[in-house]
Amino acid sequence: LILPPLWFADRGVIDAASEILIYVMLGWGLNIVTGLAGLLDLGYVAFFAIGAYTYAILATSFGLSFWACLPLAALAAASAGLLLGFPVLRLRGDEFAIVTLGFGQIVRIVANNWRSLTNGSEGIASVPRPSFFGLADFSASPPPGHTAFNALLGIAYSPMQRVIFLYYLALMLALAVNLFTLRIRRLPIGRAWEALREDETACQALGIDRRRVKLAAFAIGAAWGGVAGALFPVKQQGFVSPESFGFMESAMITAIVVLGGMGSQLGIVLAAAILIGLPELFREFEQYRMLAFGLSMILIMRFRPRGLVSARRPTVVLE
Repeated sequence: LILPPLWFADRGVIDAASEILIYVMLGWGLNIVTGLAGLLDLGYVAFFAIGAYTYAILATSFGLSFWACLPLAALAAASAGLLLGFPVLRLRGDEFAIVTLGFGQIVRIVANNWRSLTNGSEGIASVPRPSFFGLADFSASPPPGHTAFNALLGIAYSPMQRVIFLYYLALMLALAVNLFTLRIRRLPIGRAWEALREDETACQALGIDRRRVKLAAFAIGAAWGGVAGALFPVKQQGFVSPESFGFMESAMITAIVVLGGMGSQLGIVLAAAILIGLPELFREFEQYRMLAFGLSMILIMRFRPRGLVSARRPTVVLE
């Protein structure tokens, strides 16, 4: 994953790779809620939208930098996860999925109608791009008092420098999500998630607090969705609008988790590369995208019902 910018000088390829990494982050975040805790969340795109709008509003209205907004986007999304978690604690199965689906649509409708804050359907434009860790700017002529990235390293200016940096930034954050998930699965809260996934009634009989376990899954999974959301405006030419967070986006994130295999980190990477990368590389077949998407889901359900990479084994196995 470190090598694509060195192999490909084409901006389209690197942009597609960056978008795949953003969806990998979203898949890994939803994997905490759905794959580990077994809670079918169909409205995960809401946390993605909250993270994106948090960064866009704070950056354009209050002048905060990307690095200051990144933890705030995660905090805002985690808070929304807690707010969603409380009303659905007693729900299971289809009822739970319907409520989360409604939450995802509510966030999009609010963003579309709260014009004084989100600029409504026109969206928020001119969202500033991240700097090089606050040390340098990627523009050819940085503002007074700022250092140009090429001047900092003593190299010639190229617009590809920003594109490559955004790719490595997405890769760095995705690896952080992966490392966090792998570590937390071995902690008591991670084992409680797996118990909740396998049998909620037995989980309660063992004395595990379902309320705390569900809220932790919602908050942590939502936080990583907010981090991915903060990357979205800078990837989309500094623009964010409600149309980017419709039901199809939520369905796509859920499909990545199901197709890859619930609970599988590697499977989600493969599924994101297939569902996001291939349509980007073969845009001339865009009109057949949903046909291929539906066909792939049918084939997976028929021949690999646990996903491309099945990973349902518990973290701790008693011999």
